Amino acid sequence: MGKVATSEALRFMTDCLKAVGAASRPAQQQAELLLQADRLGHPSHGLNRLEYYINDIKTGACCPNNEPRVLKESASTAWVDANNVLGATAGHFAMDLAVSKAKDTGVGWVSVKGSNHFGIAGWWAQKAADKGLIGMAFTNTSPLLAPTRSKQSALGTNPIAVVAPAENGESFYLDMATTAVAVGKTCVKTVPNEGLWSLSTLDYGVSYVDVIEMQLRKGEPIPKWWAQGPDGKETTDAALAYETQCLMPLGGAENTSGYKGFGLSAMVELFCGILSGSLYGHHIRSWSHSGEGGAADLGQCFVALDPGCFAPGFQHRLADCMQHWRQLQPTDPNLPVLAPGDKERKNFFLENYLLA
Repeated sequence: MGKVATSEALRFMTDCLKAVGAASRPAQQQAELLLQADRLGHPSHGLNRLEYYINDIKTGACCPNNEPRVLKESASTAWVDANNVLGATAGHFAMDLAVSKAKDTGVGWVSVKGSNHFGIAGWWAQKAADKGLIGMAFTNTSPLLAPTRSKQSALGTNPIAVVAPAENGESFYLDMATTAVAVGKTCVKTVPNEGLWSLSTLDYGVSYVDVIEMQLRKGEPIPKWWAQGPDGKETTDAALAYETQCLMPLGGAENTSGYKGFGLSAMVELFCGILSGSLYGHHIRSWSHSGEGGAADLGQCFVALDPGCFAPGFQHRLADCMQHWRQLQPTDPNLPVLAPGDKERKNFFLENYLLA
C-alpha cells in the first residue's frame, strides 16, 4: 500500500483541477475540501470523488471560474446564485456571508441555488464554529432515498451538519446523511506519523466502512433496512441494492421509524431546493462519473448563530454534556460512549500536519 504526503496529495488535486481550466484559488479550495474529508475519515467525499469534479468541468456542467452573487438580502438573510461554480467556492462565499450577518444581528441564514456538490457538510458548519458561532449546513443531492411506503427514490442523501464550539477546546460535531447508509465509499487510512496519507480501493488490511459498494466487492450481504430492491422490499443482496440504487431512509422500514429519516430528508429539501429555487428532489439529475446530464443546480443552506445572544455559559454547558456522555457506562466495555465528533477527531491529523 503506497503512502503519499498530504502536501503532495493537495498539490496533485489542485493541479488536476487547474489542468481542466479552474483558476488557482477555486482549485485549491476544492482540493482542501477533498483532503479534509479524507482526514476526517469520510473518503466518499475525498480524493475518491476528484474525477467527478474534473469531468463536470470538462463537459461544461460546472463553470469553476464564475462568481457567486447575492440576489436578495436582509440584515439576517441572503438568497445567493452560486452561478454554477465549484461547491467549495459556493460554500466559502455563502458561509462567509452567513457569519458576517450573524456577527451583526445574531443570526445569518443564506439560501443558495445553482450550486454543485459541496463535499462534507461538516466542513461548512465548522467554518462558522471556528468564529465562535453555531454553524449549520445542508444540501440536497441526486435522488437515492425512497420515501416510506414508496418503491421509487425521490430525495437525496440530504445531509445535516451542526457544529458548535465548547469550553476547553471541545466541540460538538454532527455530520450525518438522512439515508440509512451511503451508496459507495472507498477506504482511506490516515497515518499521523510524518504527515502521510494512504488510499485503498480494495482490501489491503484496513478497516472498511460497511457500505453497499464495499459489501458488493467483498461478495457479502448488506444488513437489513439499508436498501430496497425493485419490488420496494428491503434486500440484503448487495448486488441488487447497488443496481436498484434505492436507499431506505435513516431508521429503515416504517415499523422501525424510517419515516423519521424520510421527514428529515424532506426538511433538508425544504431548506435547500424549495427555499432557494434550485432544482429539488425528483428533478435533480444523477451525478455521473462521466459528467453528463448538465448542470446540477443544487440547493444549499448555510446558517450561523451567535450563542452569545442567548443564555450565558453556552460553551460550559455544552462541554459538560459531552464529557458526561463519554463517562456513561457502556454496554460493551470495549466500546466507550462517544460524543458527536469524537470519531472525526480521532481520524484528524495532528495540527502540525494541517495545510494552510
